[in-house]
Amino acid sequence: MIMFSFGGLELVGITAAEAENPEKNIPKATNQVIYRILIFYVGALIVLFSLSPWQQITADTSPFVTVFDSLKSFQFTLFGKTIYATSLIANVLNLIVLTAALSVYNSSVYSNSRMLYGLASQGNAPKFLNKLSKNHVPVNAILVSALFAAICVVINKIMPQDALEILMSLVVSSLIINWVMITVTHFYFKKDKVRRDIKTKFPSFLFPISNYICILFLVTVLVIMWITGMKVPVELIPIWMVLLYLSYLLVKRNKSKQ
Repeated sequence: MIMFSFGGLELVGITAAEAENPEKNIPKATNQVIYRILIFYVGALIVLFSLSPWQQITADTSPFVTVFDSLKSFQFTLFGKTIYATSLIANVLNLIVLTAALSVYNSSVYSNSRMLYGLASQGNAPKFLNKLSKNHVPVNAILVSALFAAICVVINKIMPQDALEILMSLVVSSLIINWVMITVTHFYFKKDKVRRDIKTKFPSFLFPISNYICILFLVTVLVIMWITGMKVPVELIPIWMVLLYLSYLLVKRNKSKQ
């Protein structure tokens, strides 16, 4: 669940290609992500566990709503009906959660469309994804991203009990692959810069030890997932890798023909 929740942090780097001043804005955005995690994620957990035992928090209801509903205080009467302020707060929190979900969807569509457009521009994805609107928006790439979101909605409708687990398994598998590939790619990128005595604007902390630590951490996560019963995401990784490799061979063959 935590791996699933933190998925997408790497998307900050995608904005570097379109940022007006990446040397200044990207480090600022990265630091803000860390601060927001500490405030809204860790801070929220501290508040929750201060108000309610963690054993009473279940997956069936929102923990925020449960906590505030249990605090039947600050009541007032409106039109002859007793209203609890804590219940109003719980409803506001539900609205905030829904807004946050919409924000996540928005960032996902943005990142997906930009990646698809970039792949199409390089000849690594179908050409129709390379189309831009008058406002320079990759329309077809956005439509494809929206289509997959619609498929997720259909899956949730058909099998509501299993939809979350299935989609989380797919996401966690792709996240592990994504982060490992980023780490390995960065290792060879940085190694080449060091060999040519080129100093990058974003120095890597404890290179190359930090790369090894990152990969070791991700492998440890996989081991923990396997031990705790989440075997499906781990088993999907080699399948994903085979599909990616076959796709690479197909694209490479098409390029050679051209």
